[in-house]
Amino acid sequence: MGMFFTVAGGLGLFLYGMQLMADGLQKAAGDRLRKLLEILTGVPIIGVFIGTLVTVLVQSSSATTVMVVGFVNAGLMSLSQAISVILGANIGTTITAQMVSLKLTEIALPAIAVGFLLTLLGRTKTQKQIGQVVLGFGVLFLGMMIMSDGLKPLRTNPIFLQYMIQFGARPLLGVIVGMVFTAAIQSSSAFTGLIISLALQDLIGLSSAIALILGSNIGTCITAMLASIGTNLTARRAALAHVLFNVFGVLIFLPFIGQFTYLVAGTATTIAHQTANAHTFFNVINVTLFLPFVKPFAKLVSRLMPGEEGVVFYGPKYLDALLIGTPSVALGQVTKELIRMGEIAVAMLDDVHIAFKGGNRDYIKYAEQKEETINALEHDIVMYLVKLSQRSLSDEQSRRHIALLNINNDLERVGDHAENLKELAEYRHEHKLPFSAEGIAELDDMYFRVRGLVQSAIQALEEDDMELAKDILRREDEIDQLEKELRRSHIGRLNDNRCHPSSGIVFLDVISNLERIADHANNIAEAVLKQ
Repeated sequence: MGMFFTVAGGLGLFLYGMQLMADGLQKAAGDRLRKLLEILTGVPIIGVFIGTLVTVLVQSSSATTVMVVGFVNAGLMSLSQAISVILGANIGTTITAQMVSLKLTEIALPAIAVGFLLTLLGRTKTQKQIGQVVLGFGVLFLGMMIMSDGLKPLRTNPIFLQYMIQFGARPLLGVIVGMVFTAAIQSSSAFTGLIISLALQDLIGLSSAIALILGSNIGTCITAMLASIGTNLTARRAALAHVLFNVFGVLIFLPFIGQFTYLVAGTATTIAHQTANAHTFFNVINVTLFLPFVKPFAKLVSRLMPGEEGVVFYGPKYLDALLIGTPSVALGQVTKELIRMGEIAVAMLDDVHIAFKGGNRDYIKYAEQKEETINALEHDIVMYLVKLSQRSLSDEQSRRHIALLNINNDLERVGDHAENLKELAEYRHEHKLPFSAEGIAELDDMYFRVRGLVQSAIQALEEDDMELAKDILRREDEIDQLEKELRRSHIGRLNDNRCHPSSGIVFLDVISNLERIADHANNIAEAVLKQ
């Protein structure tokens, strides 16, 4: 029992030291970690590099993968980009194993002393943060030292030694044990540290250590899988990609584990260091094999987890700061961005309409994400147009500039009213409010008319179609009249007790928001006529 508590305490210190190091590094890096991930390009090698760097800083591939799942869920990253970062995270996590294999336990206590003094007496934030990193480094190795000492009694335990021999002779068993244990503690670094502690006491052979390491690479995926619960389809695909990548890698290596063990044995003189090298070599080779196939791999994952992606990516696609010096081109790019923004608004209306009629609750999440995207685009477009206004514009360009600014505001307001409709859909389902078939039919009719009006407004903007813009003004008058008729019809149902009072309030709010959306479509048409 004493050995169990010694090893458990050492493992706790190891994890705490790793967390202290990670916190110190993250504080020193500030928001740069997040920005690193946000500026990803579509080049897989850059994603691998950033994934490796971020994982070295946070000292956890699971933390990086969870961050990636969150970014994909928010629309900040595509599936292919996410996969490249996850590949890098698998390399970054091997750095901890390399550190602990160096047997630097002699400097654990001095590092704790120096780190504590820097944390306590440091004059600047940076000095204190460096102190925290050094303190964490010392605590990590103190934990390793305690774990290693606690495992010494196993040297004479025949049952344990027999198991270690079996892991070497039957690698698949070792893989399964490594997978289960890592999934249970949700830290491959901690499990790798435990294996290296066994190696430092000569309690485990290299072949057994490699089998357990391979299993830990699969077990670490559980954290990202748990984080993906309740996220959108693309985020769940990213978590699945993490699992498949590690599983495929292990399956590729297993038939050659004997040759791999022989290769690794020549890289260092101690089993502890050989184990760390095996961890690094496995992940680097695995990434090298998969890197050329990131996009086909993303397609495979999408086929294995089919469905329509509800995610829309944040940020502008067409606003280029380099084009501000050419106002005519820059205004054209703003128009393209507004058309994209309008298409997102129409898609959001579709989501809330499906949600209101009792569709999958995922549509509520899709609508929320599109609303955030619309708000972000509105802000980016305003900032871009403000910079553009500081240039010398012709009279025609000035008119167009003002028109685009107004259209931007109207599209953002369409998103706001769609957000109101989303809240009404949630309220209806939470309170199980009944609607008559007649009421639903009336709402459908008004919804499709308003949706068509917004689509026409976007088309008029895209094609600079004056006749279509004039037609929108006429159709908007019809929607105003329709809203009045629906109000009268609805009040009649209320008076005849054919409608639930609470449902009646929701009905009136829905048609009011739809009518206001039509007003903004009308404003867009007027702006097209004026530009």
